[in-house]
Amino acid sequence: MATVVMEQIGRLFINAQQLRQIPQLLESAFPTLPCTVKKADVPWVFRERHIFAGYRQTDHSWRYYFLTLFQRHNETLNVWTHLLAALIILVKWQEISETVDFLRDPHAQPLFIVLLAAFTYLSFSALAHLLSAKSELSYYSFYFLDYVGVSVYQYGSALAHYYYAIEKEWHTKVQGLFLPAAAFLAWLTCFGCCYGKYASPALPKFANKLFQVVPSALAYCLDISPVVHRIYKCYQEGCSDPVVAYHFYHVIFFLISAYFFCCPHPESLFPGRCDFIGQGHQLFHVFVVVCTLTQIEALKTDFTERRPLYERLHGDLAHDAVALFIFTACCSALTAFYVRQRVRASLHEKEQ
Repeated sequence: MATVVMEQIGRLFINAQQLRQIPQLLESAFPTLPCTVKKADVPWVFRERHIFAGYRQTDHSWRYYFLTLFQRHNETLNVWTHLLAALIILVKWQEISETVDFLRDPHAQPLFIVLLAAFTYLSFSALAHLLSAKSELSYYSFYFLDYVGVSVYQYGSALAHYYYAIEKEWHTKVQGLFLPAAAFLAWLTCFGCCYGKYASPALPKFANKLFQVVPSALAYCLDISPVVHRIYKCYQEGCSDPVVAYHFYHVIFFLISAYFFCCPHPESLFPGRCDFIGQGHQLFHVFVVVCTLTQIEALKTDFTERRPLYERLHGDLAHDAVALFIFTACCSALTAFYVRQRVRASLHEKEQ
């Protein structure tokens, strides 16, 4: 009996020794990361107004920047808000695909595109906030990729609104012009954002924002017009369609997010106190995620309940709309690549 007891105690001692080694194993797998630094310790391109600390050091390995996903810095919440939202989109995509045949049903293709576009802009945004701190070229490259995602999402949203949410009266007015104009304004948004970022050293801060905000605002006014017309018509006629409420809140959440994108609040009111949490851009991320999820819920319901209407209005438009989506995405990507090459040449000249 004593021998058995001693064997059990020996096993417990070995297990305890193994448990003590767990922190060492974790440390070897996730090495201690360099501390974040102050605003003055990073190149000017990484500096944000009213954010004084929490910046990551430049010129480390890619592994370091991927591991900063689990580090506390001033971009952590920006990364996680859109990363988690992208995963939610994938889950919703899987749920919808159980009842919708995206391959064989041409009228489901706009719904597929808006889901793809939402996942694209969220994942590109998460990558930009996670990896842009490596170098100045990485900063421009990943944010240009982010702007491609924005462009893709703008057109995807415009297509889905036009296809599923539009009323017959508004369709009659904009038919033939809506989608080409939406594609052009989506590309213009990508170009304006990329050029504004590229030319920012020679531009005042407000001018840089104008290059981003004005094309985006124009695109949004067009893209959301079918939804706004439907909301107006619904409330004018006293309807009680619950989907219209989803569309209404989708618009409200977007407007709130746009406010926080344009205005550096609350960090401008409390400089240095929102370095890690509470930044306006973080609030922008949260509201734009809620906006996107509300939009997709409304469009999914419209796809199911308004089929007779959109089949009659659009016919076989879906195939042409998909081709225009691919064209818009390619033009935006080529534009971002071209401006990146300009940035690369400029940085090379500066080094010499």
